[in-house]
Amino acid sequence: MNAAVWFGAAVFFTVSIGSAPFSQEMKDLLGTRNSPYFTGAIAQIFIARYFHLQLVCGAVSLLHLLAERGYLGRTPQRLSLGLLIALLVAALAGDDWPQPQMKQLHTIKYAVNTSRKEREAADSSFRAWHGVSQGMNLLMLAGLGVYLWRIGNPTDPARFVSTTKFRS
Repeated sequence: MNAAVWFGAAVFFTVSIGSAPFSQEMKDLLGTRNSPYFTGAIAQIFIARYFHLQLVCGAVSLLHLLAERGYLGRTPQRLSLGLLIALLVAALAGDDWPQPQMKQLHTIKYAVNTSRKEREAADSSFRAWHGVSQGMNLLMLAGLGVYLWRIGNPTDPARFVSTTKFRS
C-alpha cells in the first residue's frame, strides 16, 4: 500500500501540484507585479514538501522490508532492495543538491539589487538546474512505477499452502 501511495503522490505532484503555482489563477491572485517571484517561491515550498513525502514513503518502505525479514524470515530480493535504495538516494540527492541551488538562483534572478547580467546568468543557471530536477523527477516516477509493479507482483511463490497438501 505504501508503494501505491508513494507512486500516486509522485504522479499527482508531477501532473497537478507542480504546475499549480504557475497557473493563470495564481498569477491573477498574486498580481502581475508579484507573480514572477512569488510563483517560483511557492513552487519551491511545494517541492520541499514533496521531497519530504518522498523520504517518508521511502523510509516506510525500507522499514516494511526489514519487518518482512524479521517477522517472516524472507530475505528481500536484490532488485527490489537495490531499486528502493536507489529511490531513497535519488530523493535525498534531489532534496540536498538541485533544490538549494535553485532557491539561491531564484533569489538572485528576482533581486532588485543585482545587475541585469547577473540576473541573466542566474536565469540561465536556474533553467539548467530545473532541467536536472525535472529529469530526476521523471527517473523517480519510472523507478517508482517499477518498484510498485515488483511489490504488487512478487516473484516468490505464494505464502499460502493449498489444502490438498495436508490430506492423507
